[in-house]
Amino acid sequence: MQEQTRAYLRGRFGDHYRRSELSPPPEANEREWGYIPWTDGPGETMIRHRSLLDMGNLEDFLARERPKHVYFSAGRYESPGASSMSEKTWRSSDLVFDLDADHLPSVTLGEDSYAEMLAKCKDALRRLLDFLDDDFGFDDTTVVFSGGRGYHVHVRDEAVQDLGSDARREIVDYVRGIGLDEEYVQTSEMRGGVSRRVVETEGGWGRRVHERLLEFVDELLAMGDEEATARLRELDGIGEGRADTIYGALESNAEALEAGNVELGGVGLRTLLDAFVDEVVEEQNAPIDEPVTTDVNRLIRLPGSLHGGSALEVQRIDRAALDAFDPLVDAVPETFVGHEINVEVTTPGEVDLRGDSFNLQAGVRSVPEYLGVFLMARGRAEKAPE
Repeated sequence: MQEQTRAYLRGRFGDHYRRSELSPPPEANEREWGYIPWTDGPGETMIRHRSLLDMGNLEDFLARERPKHVYFSAGRYESPGASSMSEKTWRSSDLVFDLDADHLPSVTLGEDSYAEMLAKCKDALRRLLDFLDDDFGFDDTTVVFSGGRGYHVHVRDEAVQDLGSDARREIVDYVRGIGLDEEYVQTSEMRGGVSRRVVETEGGWGRRVHERLLEFVDELLAMGDEEATARLRELDGIGEGRADTIYGALESNAEALEAGNVELGGVGLRTLLDAFVDEVVEEQNAPIDEPVTTDVNRLIRLPGSLHGGSALEVQRIDRAALDAFDPLVDAVPETFVGHEINVEVTTPGEVDLRGDSFNLQAGVRSVPEYLGVFLMARGRAEKAPE
């Protein structure tokens, strides 16, 4: 990034902070704060171990320093501005989740557009929220667009505040489906004095496996015999003979399977359940970034701040507005709307932003400022003279 580009972005970030009202997190004065300035060179330097007492009024600080990125800690401390973690004296921490489009199995880097990556990340976010709402029953959750490649979720229920890293890792393993096997989605039921295995149908991973299994069975029964058994053989551990057995069991025990009973179909239905768990986990897990959730001292982006790699706003999202939220429209700061600037496009191509589509050619171009700062922040353009 050239100096004139860096100076322009720093100045306009400051203009944004001068006209913005930020809402700090709860107990903001007990948290560590950090930021990354607009420095020369390819690397970035994090300035951290700050408290609000050190920084003063948050809006004034940001308008004055005009940082590239702004963070606060998930943890709360007795002395948040102390220079080492041991001196801070940890009190409690929010439970924080990070979904990054670059790390999603469904995203193909180099092929998916930025908009497509963010759309796939929102799908993963919905799966994560399903776990947090239905499986864990958390009440105090805040959803945030990261300003870059994904979403954050902050859980501030009292029950999570004192959890250590090991307990948080267990939550990570659960939402990612790590270590999940067929025994985890089943329970025992007494019927006529006999214990039998049934799939958990009311909640948890059992509900997910059962619902997907019923969909799969409906698909199979709509096929011809040959096509259905071929599809069964695609599942791990099911060969030709076992596929025929399972298909026959499905035709005669569909009602039992609907109720979650995998015993009446004998080894066939049990084998199908066992083979299907991994497929359901792959489809329905929430691929969160594990180190973010397990780290009780993690720094996370401040909602209302700007992301220095996109010039988009880090935004809290009302849960009722999540479906309608479009980060490439709603997170474009109004500060950058209504002006045209000149930039030298160094990486041409298509860009979708604020509801418009642009096919950019290399060279000096006059573009809406919101597009220009986006391109410069992402390293696709440099500031050109006006």
